[in-house]
Amino acid sequence: MKKLSLSFGCWDYDRIRPLVDGSVNPEGIELNWLNMPVEETFFRMMRHQEFDVAELSLSSYLIAKDRGFPNFTAIPVFMSRMFRHSGVYINTHSGIKEPKDLIGKRIGIPEYQLTACVWIRGILNNYYGVKQSDVEWFMGGEETPGRVEKVKVDLPPDINIHPIGEHETLNELLESGEIDAFIGPRAPSSFLKGSPNVKRLFTEYASVEQEFYRQTGIFPIMHVVAIKDEILKQHPWVAQNLFQAFVEAKNIVYEGFKQTAALKVTVPWLIPELERTKEILGEDFWPYGLEKNRKTLEAVIQYSYEDGLIKNKLNVEDLFAKSTLEEYRI
Repeated sequence: MKKLSLSFGCWDYDRIRPLVDGSVNPEGIELNWLNMPVEETFFRMMRHQEFDVAELSLSSYLIAKDRGFPNFTAIPVFMSRMFRHSGVYINTHSGIKEPKDLIGKRIGIPEYQLTACVWIRGILNNYYGVKQSDVEWFMGGEETPGRVEKVKVDLPPDINIHPIGEHETLNELLESGEIDAFIGPRAPSSFLKGSPNVKRLFTEYASVEQEFYRQTGIFPIMHVVAIKDEILKQHPWVAQNLFQAFVEAKNIVYEGFKQTAALKVTVPWLIPELERTKEILGEDFWPYGLEKNRKTLEAVIQYSYEDGLIKNKLNVEDLFAKSTLEEYRI
């Protein structure tokens, strides 16, 4: 049987290495990998639907499903997840000491609809009392001028958002104090270079994030895997076969982490860190599938709705290919 050839726009190769190196092969499918920066992958898939399958921003996907376009459907595979308390950076001269001090401040964002920003705003709103309308938002390129929303957004009138200057960057504005804070998935270069003017709001972010999980059971999801609907219409078996292959690849990665003869990742204390992670998150600390992620998915839908990015509170079951929501038993 000739395999179905599918293009796959992807960024996170390392998490799915067994799929990339051929250790795992989706039944009946040949994947043609196209590796590129995450921003490029999302932009090309959302704007032009260039790939048969793609790693995709969860926030952009929710907006697409809410509006009924573009025509692709996800499988419950979450290649990228990250707790995001670490993604709040402040100018050290802004007077910001705790989250509530963000009220009335000027905060930079690369795009309003970025998944990381949705999570951070939702956490600030629901756990620290900082509403989306309580601050003044400034949007633009973090390190290069001219960035725009990859998906056009229609925000509520109480959201105060401005584009920055065509030659300005958020990193420069943060370091100079022209904005008071920045939220986003990438650390600004001023912070990475050790500027005394920039630091994280949550300096002990790991302990804060761990306590957040203990209280909520939420491990934020950043990306999904989306398949063009025309592919699923012609070949409905693709969704389940890809899902099974991703699960198998993840399990191989899990097993590699247990290796003590030679570490699989260049992290000196990987084994104790893995043990600590399992104590908090459980054995399957990076779960796929809907049910294990229901609480997290319902939270991001709620946060996106509160942001004004989606107009309807979507049902989690409607986000994924139906064949991936159940499994056969022998």
